[in-house]
Amino acid sequence: MASSSFFFNVCCSSSSSSSSSKLPSYSSTYFPSSSNGISLPRAPFDSRTYAKFDKFEGTDTFQDMQPTLEQNPQDEEDDSCLPSDLEGAVRQSSEASAAFVSSGGMRAIVELLIPQLQFLDDEGAQGELWELSRIFVDTLIEETGCERVKAIFPDAGAAALLKYRWDDAAFSFASLSDRKPVEKEDEIVVMILPDYQMLEYVERIASDLSGEPPRPLIMWNPRLISEDVGVGFNVRKLRRYFLRSFTTVYSMKPLPTGAVFRCYPGLWKVFFDDKNRPNRYLLAKEMISRPDSEDIELIFGEGENESEQGPSLFSQAVGVFKSLNKFMKVISK
Repeated sequence: MASSSFFFNVCCSSSSSSSSSKLPSYSSTYFPSSSNGISLPRAPFDSRTYAKFDKFEGTDTFQDMQPTLEQNPQDEEDDSCLPSDLEGAVRQSSEASAAFVSSGGMRAIVELLIPQLQFLDDEGAQGELWELSRIFVDTLIEETGCERVKAIFPDAGAAALLKYRWDDAAFSFASLSDRKPVEKEDEIVVMILPDYQMLEYVERIASDLSGEPPRPLIMWNPRLISEDVGVGFNVRKLRRYFLRSFTTVYSMKPLPTGAVFRCYPGLWKVFFDDKNRPNRYLLAKEMISRPDSEDIELIFGEGENESEQGPSLFSQAVGVFKSLNKFMKVISK
């Protein structure tokens, strides 16, 4: 799949992906018959040599990407920091989380705003989500050397089923609704897909981990804010006090004509599509903080006249960020 169409599909689907106000039933997750669940593509990862995101659907092969290997490996491409496929993105996000924790960070958020992690109700999607979450936790253990990592899943059914399926896992299991999800011996805690309906439990666990000694908490693809539940006092308080205590260590937000990306300890980066090289991107700007809709409009506006795709995709990119930014401003008051 070409990158521009991939990004376009994400933006067109972003509103529908957050429209479900009911927490899915994770315990009914589909799993293949193999004990390790879904088999994901595991091609060698080198973000310099692969076309960006072409393999997120798992349809391309390593041989298909061979011609790009002819470029000089010493040349640093603008988009060399971007992962080449979904599994690569998950591993990269785990490496960023490990670097944050190793530097003394306590509260981290990882967000991959891409189709496979947005549509929980699609057939087989939940199974793939769990497999990706295991890649994240396993990589975190490898990178930190920590042997006492706890993975907390949305409900008890999912936690029990995954514990049974993954009897060789190097981490322990719990659910948000457990009476005591965190034990004293847990050194790093990872919340998988925490939902706004379980916010009370999320905040309680975070409070417990902030005691003596404080222990790191990583929220992997949290869904703690939804436009469907309005912007009442509790949501504004969540935004103002709770979420501000977290650092977004990894974020990937595709746009119709580019992407917004951050990988700790790096800066936030805004990318354009490279019109001269399909599926590749040019760095438009680096920022210390997350770019909002005004930033995106300014950055993309500077290159609009040079774009062969005209103002339509540009307007869609800005529209997505304006909608999101308006909502975030309301709940921050």
